[in-house]
Amino acid sequence: MRGVFRICQVQKRRYFDSMFLMRVTQRLRAEPGVAEAAAVMGTPANIQILLRLGFPAGELAEAGPDDLVVALAGAEELPLRAALEKLEELLAGGEAGAGLPRTLAEAVAQLPQANLAVISLPGRHAVPEARAALEQGLSVFLFSSNVPVEEEVALKRLAAEKGLLVMGPDCGTAIVAGVGLGFANAVRQGPIGLIAASGTGAQEFTTLVHRAGSGISHALGTGGRDLSDAVGGTTTLTALDALAEDPATEVIVILSKPPGVGTVARLAQRVRRATKPVIACFLGLAAEQMRNGWPGPLVAVIDDAVAAALRRTGVPVPPFLSVPRNGPELKDDLSRLLPRQRYARGIFAGGTFCYQAQLLFHVARVPFRSNAPLTADHALATPWRSEGHTLLDMGDEFFTEGRLHPMIDPTLRQERIRQEAEDPEVAALLLDFVLGYNASPDPVGDLIPALVAAREHKRREGGDLVVVASVCGAEADPQNYREQVERLTEAGARVFPTQAQAARYALTLLKELK
Repeated sequence: MRGVFRICQVQKRRYFDSMFLMRVTQRLRAEPGVAEAAAVMGTPANIQILLRLGFPAGELAEAGPDDLVVALAGAEELPLRAALEKLEELLAGGEAGAGLPRTLAEAVAQLPQANLAVISLPGRHAVPEARAALEQGLSVFLFSSNVPVEEEVALKRLAAEKGLLVMGPDCGTAIVAGVGLGFANAVRQGPIGLIAASGTGAQEFTTLVHRAGSGISHALGTGGRDLSDAVGGTTTLTALDALAEDPATEVIVILSKPPGVGTVARLAQRVRRATKPVIACFLGLAAEQMRNGWPGPLVAVIDDAVAAALRRTGVPVPPFLSVPRNGPELKDDLSRLLPRQRYARGIFAGGTFCYQAQLLFHVARVPFRSNAPLTADHALATPWRSEGHTLLDMGDEFFTEGRLHPMIDPTLRQERIRQEAEDPEVAALLLDFVLGYNASPDPVGDLIPALVAAREHKRREGGDLVVVASVCGAEADPQNYREQVERLTEAGARVFPTQAQAARYALTLLKELK
């Protein structure tokens, strides 16, 4: 963070939604004399970030997760104090408008025909609200993270007893009868039903299906732990039954990390009895025994799951899903790098994209490290510092506790791009740009200045930086998919139609650099 003066203010036991605080941050940054600003909850991760940016430890020492922290930096102290005097005015804008419900009971009273509740609260506050929603006969879309696994199990058992569905916790995306929830995209309805453990995995799958000319009947989220043995696949099994009975669904796709050893048999048994085709895409290192015994099509990459679903519904697989692109641009990229540049750094907003990239690196036998590792052997010593080839999930709870997801707030990704560019051994950045409802209004525009600065830094050293990217989105998304791709391409990035293709291009580049 720039600036000579840095000041902080901690307000005890004042909680604000992270989306609202991002708007407060943006307004503080617009104040005269403010070079940088942050309005965040005082979680350990946020405090660590502020300390790394040089804010005084003494003033931050008393801050806790329930406290509001405002930090400002600038060339002079007086304008920073003037900006702080406007803080209460800015915070007052976060109060709910007249007539808006403030409790679940008030919301149900206003809309008694509702059959689903969307809950987005800090984990410790989300569980009672989810339980109350189930008790009132509502299925739950639980966006919240940091929900203990025993609470997840209890909620899903209660839902099963009542014939309801708990999508989550940490459920980023769902599409129910054409209505998007969370970070969904504007995709057409069609014959393919999806059960997905992750939000960005669901977004990649549904947008690729849409761009291929087909559509989605429903995309039901489960939360990342649902197929673990600790949870037992309760939501996946309920969703499987629901899609099997849904007349609009012709083929069902399950997208998840591999199930737990104790859960896979239950799931396989249910798939075996299914009256519709079921395609499984298990991202990860599935045991050979499971692969051999699985009762249906089983793939390991999202592109392959999309292609398999299209074939099952009679839709031709489009060329963009099957044609690799390693032409003249590869030679051009290699020619601009110095001999010492040999590492790639993946800085992902989407956790599934980070995980899928790891899987492809593993299959290609290219060593890597990650903060959300495929196995413990691939773990980074600390998420703050990359080692060799590093694939970072910037949406991991370590980075997002008490602050906005990087699909909304690009600040941490911007800072990480700058940090990686300063490493003389870095040759390539692997990035994802995720469009859709509730995401940043301009994901590409958010990062272009940082990417331009990073490449200029490398060029001053005599080399360059290869930017390999994919854009997850659809033409009708609010951000305009085509425009985002064009701007990223004009900025000098290699843009690929799928994240798997982008990762494979990066791998081809790295093998040439050996």
